[in-house]
Amino acid sequence: MTKKQLESSLLLGLTAFIWGIAFVAQKSGARDVGPLTFSASRYFLGAIAILPCAYFFSEKKMPTAKRRLSLLAGSLCGALLFVASFLQQIGIQQTTVGKAGFITTLYIIIIPLIGLLFKQQVAKHVWLSVLLALVGMYLLCLTDGRFSIQSGDVYVFFCAIGFACQILFIDYFLPKVDPIYFAITQFFVAGLIALIFLPFFEPLDFSGIMSAKVSILYAGVISAGIGYTMQIIAQKHVQPILASMIMSLEAVFSLLAGFLILGDRLTIRELLGCLLVFVAIICAQLPIDKIKQKIDKRNLAGRFD
Repeated sequence: MTKKQLESSLLLGLTAFIWGIAFVAQKSGARDVGPLTFSASRYFLGAIAILPCAYFFSEKKMPTAKRRLSLLAGSLCGALLFVASFLQQIGIQQTTVGKAGFITTLYIIIIPLIGLLFKQQVAKHVWLSVLLALVGMYLLCLTDGRFSIQSGDVYVFFCAIGFACQILFIDYFLPKVDPIYFAITQFFVAGLIALIFLPFFEPLDFSGIMSAKVSILYAGVISAGIGYTMQIIAQKHVQPILASMIMSLEAVFSLLAGFLILGDRLTIRELLGCLLVFVAIICAQLPIDKIKQKIDKRNLAGRFD
């Protein structure tokens, strides 16, 4: 591993840490403001935080077609981001920060399963990951020896599906668009949709916003703005599989943050469930085919020695 790859890997680890702590900010902010108010404030701040990056990292003479596609793709992904984060913000009010972190990270397993709808093959180790994740979710949802799914866990699970769809759209569009213009548009549209729905479902409580200002600032400026920018910079120098594995640590950091900051307590059974979900997430990202190819090459070379 080169020095640049090591630095980028550490930067991705810091990003995962920032995003893990963001679950605490969301949980704390939910005590003072509704999910729409939090989402609108958060993503408008995120868009503003990234604006300076447009000057330093975006193309100076961007073709008109690319600019339009960046705005269109950012708008579509912004709508998906709104749906996913809104469901997450509702769910996190009714479950622990640690459980929300691990359930959200299931999007890594959901993504290849969505590929089945488009007749894409799913590798055997991914099916093993699905089985491990189901067992882990079962342990997380057991209450007093009974299988009981809390409404908060359901909201966060559908949030994971939303993030999976959003990531698939990002993977499709990102090579064709300017990432900074795309990010600014995505955050602005997510905030705008939340603002449009806000008068119909929540009172606009400015005193609540002031009470939750630290949580909103962290989730908006640091988690959305700075975190996303760090991810863009770091992923250029790290292999996608390694990057996704490092980003999976977000779930672990959310669990630790919930315990240390909010005093969330998980039972041994719930911790075992979290462990199985984490193992499933790592297993789903292992480059099994490449490993097999290397082993086959070594075996073949050994025959001629």
